[in-house]
Amino acid sequence: MHIDPLERKWVFVSLAMCGLFVTIIMIDALFHGVNAPSNVETIDSRKIHLSEEFAEDNLGVQVADNGEIIIRLVAGRYAFFPKEITIPAETKVTFRWVSMDVLHGVHMPMTNMSTMIVPGYVSQIESSFPRPGEYPMLCNEYCGLGHDHMWSKVNVIDKEEWDASRAALTSAKNNAIAGSRYFCESLFWASQPKQAAKT
Repeated sequence: MHIDPLERKWVFVSLAMCGLFVTIIMIDALFHGVNAPSNVETIDSRKIHLSEEFAEDNLGVQVADNGEIIIRLVAGRYAFFPKEITIPAETKVTFRWVSMDVLHGVHMPMTNMSTMIVPGYVSQIESSFPRPGEYPMLCNEYCGLGHDHMWSKVNVIDKEEWDASRAALTSAKNNAIAGSRYFCESLFWASQPKQAAKT
């Protein structure tokens, strides 16, 4: 088979370019730690409810001691759990998702949020919301007959409103702790035998 010399030259040039690109990607991946955008964290999808991080009590918005906001959600046929969350505007938040059953996708229109939730893996995305408002969270991967009902809502509020609600919550928790201490102490002293008064 005859190949024109000019055509042969361009075949070699294109193969050399492909080889160069693959070499650059391999060097970046192996020596510079540049990988696909994933933290490749695994989890047993059958035991999500037993895991400490994704147990029912730990789902939703949590503020770490350093002020970082972490949102843990579980995707399952045919809902995101919890169904509604509230976060502050103009603040970096970290979303962490797991799937309890099949492949799901999550998409939030008008944001940079779009990722796949693969069973057995933890999906993580960092984002911030510049304006307060209501943002829908939709499943964009067909997951069964109830797929079109799989959605959730993210309420974004002003930072000042967020700080005020956090302060009120902290105050309520402190009052509850103080009240439970008082209640426990009063029960303790009420259960003690009365000492006869010395005269």
